[in-house]
Amino acid sequence: MADIVNLRQARKQKARTEKERLAEQNRTLHGRSKADRERERLIADKAEKFVAGHRREVSGDADSPSIGPKTAPRFPDKSDG
Repeated sequence: MADIVNLRQARKQKARTEKERLAEQNRTLHGRSKADRERERLIADKAEKFVAGHRREVSGDADSPSIGPKTAPRFPDKSDG
């Protein structure tokens, strides 16, 4: 006697295996895992922060005045009177 098979479940199982086969094929074609991409992004962010922290001038608009003692506004001293 033959085994009884639920056709709905068989179709769903066939679709799952086909999706898994396609996913495996795409993984081999397109490369890196999520963990690899995340690790690369973290390394790039860390390097950018390191470089940005060691810059002499603050990056930003070239037209904006720099902040420092030479460009600070001068206030008259009232005790000189």
